[in-house]
Amino acid sequence: MADGVQFPAVRVSCQRCDVRGRAICADCAPAELEELDRIKLYRRFAAGEMIAWAGERMPMIGSVIEGVASLSSTLPDGRRQTVGLMLPSDFLGRPGRDRAGYDVQAATEVTFCMFRAQEFERLLERSPRLSHRLLEMKLDELDVAREWMVLLGRKTARERIASLLVMFGEREAGARDGTSGTIRFPLRITREAMADYLGVTIETVSRQLSQLRREGLIRLLESRGVEISDFAALRREAGGPE
Repeated sequence: MADGVQFPAVRVSCQRCDVRGRAICADCAPAELEELDRIKLYRRFAAGEMIAWAGERMPMIGSVIEGVASLSSTLPDGRRQTVGLMLPSDFLGRPGRDRAGYDVQAATEVTFCMFRAQEFERLLERSPRLSHRLLEMKLDELDVAREWMVLLGRKTARERIASLLVMFGEREAGARDGTSGTIRFPLRITREAMADYLGVTIETVSRQLSQLRREGLIRLLESRGVEISDFAALRREAGGPE
């Protein structure tokens, strides 16, 4: 596993963390938060930097705080498929398993709040809330993986692009079912990365984004920002419920 850039001098209280409400520590009691705060450290990886290779030992595990990382699988003949994206609050690593299941790469500059695996596992053993939250997050990952099987197997290019925007909107803007009002969020990954993840060409990504913009379903803002004024309408375009 790559070391990244460690910066222990830059510390943010767990109570003030932007992803606190949906990260692994969301349900922790004050005493558990204090212990996590004591053992945590921050690691930053540059865009394009490999964080871990599949099969490599992972002495550190933790949550994405800022940025996006990609998970990918490489076949023996060199073909590569992106199988997942890690967004802020997602948890990297699996306690009890000391090796990476996939290649992990920084899709953008990405910052992790990390813990030494053995220390975290000891805390997990005596913290039912932390254990339950980890199980909950892993089950959510399973749901996302099943949804993506449908996306890659059945959805059109337009539905794939819309689905990705819905996912970013839900995760980064805090939108959920029944959301109303305008949603704005940064499109943190490049169109090339979007194409790789969705199994389409870069030209298809650009064409579909432009079409959604012309139809008024999205606005493309400066600095790769996206604005969605009718989230339910975009969700319908993604093939999902309102």
